[in-house]
Amino acid sequence: MRRIAEVMGIPAFRRLWTSAYLCCVGDWLSLLGLSSLLAKLTGSSEFALSGVVATQLLPGLLLAPVAGHLADRFDRRKVMIATDLVRCGLFLSIAVIGTTWWLLAANFLVGCCSMLWIPAKDSALPTLLHRPGQVQTASQLTLVTTYGLALLTGAGLYSVITAVAPNSDVHVIVVINGLLYLSSALVIATRLPEASGRWVAPAVGEPGMARDGLRYVRGSRLVRGLVIGIVGALTAGGTVIAIARPYANALRGGEAAFGTLVIAMFIGLVIGVVGTPRLRLPFGVAIVAAGGLLVAVAAAPHLWFALAAVGLVGACAGVAFVTGLTLIGAQVPDEVRGRVNAFVQALVKVVLFAATTIAPAMVDLIGIRPALLVAAVIAALAGVFAHRQLAARHHDEVTEKVQA
Repeated sequence: MRRIAEVMGIPAFRRLWTSAYLCCVGDWLSLLGLSSLLAKLTGSSEFALSGVVATQLLPGLLLAPVAGHLADRFDRRKVMIATDLVRCGLFLSIAVIGTTWWLLAANFLVGCCSMLWIPAKDSALPTLLHRPGQVQTASQLTLVTTYGLALLTGAGLYSVITAVAPNSDVHVIVVINGLLYLSSALVIATRLPEASGRWVAPAVGEPGMARDGLRYVRGSRLVRGLVIGIVGALTAGGTVIAIARPYANALRGGEAAFGTLVIAMFIGLVIGVVGTPRLRLPFGVAIVAAGGLLVAVAAAPHLWFALAAVGLVGACAGVAFVTGLTLIGAQVPDEVRGRVNAFVQALVKVVLFAATTIAPAMVDLIGIRPALLVAAVIAALAGVFAHRQLAARHHDEVTEKVQA
């Protein structure tokens, strides 16, 4: 609590956190609200959720190089303000037009704006802190806000609105979404001049945006280890979420067990995020542990054992995310941090999309428990690779200091 109070006591960080919180509430509320609207327009609740998720994830596959370039080369504050205002306009247009094709198109454009906004925010965050040691606490707050506080607020708003205004709930939700992003833009525009960063003119003959970012990833043991490790952590968590419903049915739990498994995963994630400083698990070790615990999920004889194992998988994934974000924020140079953050964000979307599509297909082919075991092996191997990369980097740093 002392470290959290210390970080929240920095005015610039507090304002950026407020802006991020408003946007995250809008993200969760839009997922629920647009799914509801699309279900009404198409008459298919299953297509509604997958359609909204797919059009939100697709921009991450396309815009990572552009997003990283904007965060590294242009005023980050202006990038965030512009994308917030565009998102506001898009949600208001959905309320006015109200057709299926425009809902999907506008949601895709909202995802494009989010893909531009997040690297700019993540790159600006370390520059607002007083010392590098505060990056871990700031990363913890970011993840707890995104997957805890904002999720609860968004779901609570959705429940209240649908209960109070059942006949016009979707249009009210869409308008509120627009106002949330507008509020974020106003906070950044009027209270956060520190987020601008600095503009760096590209050198003559500089490599292209995507090639430049990928070259840094390939040449850095740190980032290479983080990238592979994140793939492993997301494979573990994404597979559990993707097959939670058939897994719950296999345990004879039904829909109630499905919801409880998802809740257990997110509770474990939050516990891992908050408890990272006390647990002191190295990045790669946390991912290997997630893979090992996924084996326990696959072998679970009953629901209560499965809930405990799933919660621990989420906790290990939370530790890995906080550690990874801390290392990026504290040790990646400012001039390439935007491209690295954009690459990581794109990777998150790609792996989650792959997990949610491949895992159910694997369940049909080989069964639920074997599919979980495959994911466990992938996560464990990724953790081992990540640990070796980071250990080798540490050895190189020690050698350089001795030689100096």
